[in-house]
Amino acid sequence: MSTTSTIAAISTPSGIGGIAVLRLSGPEAFTIAARHVNLPVPDKTTRFSPFRNGDTLIDEVVVTLFRSPHSYTGEDTVEISCHGSLYIQQTILQTLLDSGARLAEPGEFTRRAFLNGRLNLSQAEAVADLIDATNATSHKLAISQLRGGYAKELEQLRQQLVDLAALLELELDFSDEDVEFADRSRLHSLISQTYLRVEKLRESFHMGNALKRGIPVAIIGRPNAGKSSLLNALLHDNRAIVSDIPGTTRDTIEETFVVEGTPFRIIDTAGLRHSDDPIESLGIKRTIETVVQADIILYVHDTTQPFDQALNDLQELQDIRSFKDKHLFIVHNKIDLLKENLTAPYRTFPLSAKEGTGLEALKAALAKTARTDLAQAPDVMLTNVRHYNALGHVSQALLHVGKGIADGLPADLVIIDLRDALHHLGTITGQVTSDEVLGSIFSRFCIGK
Repeated sequence: MSTTSTIAAISTPSGIGGIAVLRLSGPEAFTIAARHVNLPVPDKTTRFSPFRNGDTLIDEVVVTLFRSPHSYTGEDTVEISCHGSLYIQQTILQTLLDSGARLAEPGEFTRRAFLNGRLNLSQAEAVADLIDATNATSHKLAISQLRGGYAKELEQLRQQLVDLAALLELELDFSDEDVEFADRSRLHSLISQTYLRVEKLRESFHMGNALKRGIPVAIIGRPNAGKSSLLNALLHDNRAIVSDIPGTTRDTIEETFVVEGTPFRIIDTAGLRHSDDPIESLGIKRTIETVVQADIILYVHDTTQPFDQALNDLQELQDIRSFKDKHLFIVHNKIDLLKENLTAPYRTFPLSAKEGTGLEALKAALAKTARTDLAQAPDVMLTNVRHYNALGHVSQALLHVGKGIADGLPADLVIIDLRDALHHLGTITGQVTSDEVLGSIFSRFCIGK
């Protein structure tokens, strides 16, 4: 992908609105724009101007100039704000293309910002997350990454590895003199500290990814307890089929909803019971898998039925290794059918999914739980799967470095793994890139960004 050409695209979403913005970036941006509009004078950046194609007036627009390197891409850039007519947008764009610009590819403006040093690669990826943010939490994570807090953490890790590599490289330069510049015990300690720092960052991925995609909440319970009704009530939509016939839900149903700015990924599951039906049994197996993956479990109990069944289910779930780390809420559904006061162990939420009674209390508890977990989370969190996998390679390389030092291997062998760790760390921030990786990353962007 050439960076010497001048590119153009419509940067606002498709459709009719009050205004639309077209972006022109590259070495000929000012020249091409000047053929059709009156550019701002040198000491100004914005100007109201007619947009003409020859003698034909297309629209009256606002032209904004961003002179290199003080632009999003780092290149000379012109932004044209026109009226939102689809005809006007397409006519202006076609006019710019006919005058020498090229239609931008998806993410090409941000790719140029990366290649010109305006953003590192992790920050560029945060731009896509910022565009996709649908709630306060995902927006906060994207802003944090875009402003460089995550990149700063990675740069500190990289500098540690570079310093360690420099000591070993120095030994190689004086290998004939049998000089040891790096104390092996001290070196092993530094490698261990760096490894723990990487692992701590990788551990934050569970929380970061949950906040980005939605905190996983599993709705479980006996057949006909009202699990699907609870899902529908939380979503304010008839998303799941509600029936009196046991075993209606054969597979998991997953949807996202937001409470107080925090996204939750709620999963309705098959009813817990022993069944000879192979399809229903598979659904129950998936229920258990969902419990393992969830952070919050809503056990729905039909208050018209004995609570002993629920206690038996919960006792069996205790055998799942990670169950004790979950937030467990007992939802006593169908209280509209209950004729006496409800008493039961565990943290309980009496409600009627049918009538909506008690629903707000449950949602408030979900939001409070998320806030508590978030308060305990690290300041810098990993949210990107590509970064998580790359740090996994860094961890493995550091383990090999530590083992090599402990086994007394010479510096020329130890440094191979240290360079490998630096390589994988560099793939996150962009010190190490390939066209294939860049193409994959920026293809997720919309045209015009």
